[in-house]
Amino acid sequence: MRRRSTIPPAPLPQRAGIDPVRLRLPPDPDGLWPDLGAYLTARYAGTRGAESMARLLESGRVLGPGGRVLRPRDPYEPGAFLWFHRDMPAEPVVPFPIRVVHRDAHLLVVDKPHFLATTPRGTHVFQTALARLRVELDLPALSPAHRLDRMTAGLVMFSVRPEDRGAYQSLFEQRKVFKEYEAVARHDPRVRLPRTVRSHIVKVRGEMAAVEVAGAAPNAESVVELIAASGGLGRYRLTPRTGRTHQLRVHMNGLGLPILGDPVYPVVAAAADPADYRRPLQLLARTLAFTDPVTGIAHHLESGLTLRAWDDLPGWEAGP
Repeated sequence: MRRRSTIPPAPLPQRAGIDPVRLRLPPDPDGLWPDLGAYLTARYAGTRGAESMARLLESGRVLGPGGRVLRPRDPYEPGAFLWFHRDMPAEPVVPFPIRVVHRDAHLLVVDKPHFLATTPRGTHVFQTALARLRVELDLPALSPAHRLDRMTAGLVMFSVRPEDRGAYQSLFEQRKVFKEYEAVARHDPRVRLPRTVRSHIVKVRGEMAAVEVAGAAPNAESVVELIAASGGLGRYRLTPRTGRTHQLRVHMNGLGLPILGDPVYPVVAAAADPADYRRPLQLLARTLAFTDPVTGIAHHLESGLTLRAWDDLPGWEAGP
């Protein structure tokens, strides 16, 4: 029996660093779909993708194995694969550079700016660190070893080669990476520091804010230290010992010290203009230290970014 190709056709390269969508056509024992157009119309009926898929198919932007352009009247072939790029609305350009901190044949570590997502998600696709780096550095196979919140700046690690990705991801899964963050929040001398904060954090998919569950066994641990205090603000060193979503933001908020510029804690703010880059979250992934699982080299990497509110509060409030 001839196996159908699962390799994306050469004429459909990554578009601005975004992988094409691969779709396998399901069985059709009852002959419901006389042609490809009928199937895709039924699949996307009633969704936001219906009009977009019809447009892609009509304009020849849906491809089969070998780069063959697929048309609406082409026969339906159960088990066949097709590829396409989703139509994406225009995204506001995040006008901040990504600085390379370390690069070799296997590993890339960069300083991600505030407001730039690490990987495509939701409305953020092309304006993400992954998409931009694939294009800017000509690294089409680049993949993330971990993620950093869109609102958080600082060090992010990527695997250059697909075959190395698992090794770098396992560093984080096995907690073999030392991570240190810096934050700016108000200073309250009544909050005794340093201290280790432990709690049970739950983040429900689709909800903006994570919550701490009182009485549940701790699943999140952070060390909070005060580096300096001035003008009512504190500069803090945060060392997470676990990696729950929003962990540092939740723990700082729980201490009564919400991080400056946080749009979620303590209160979820109304949706902001996506092109409003004022008052970025004052949280920075400052340090990554680990032994490279591929080369065996010990790395201690430091971010070159700073938290503006500490040195220039009016400038931080005004924005770039």
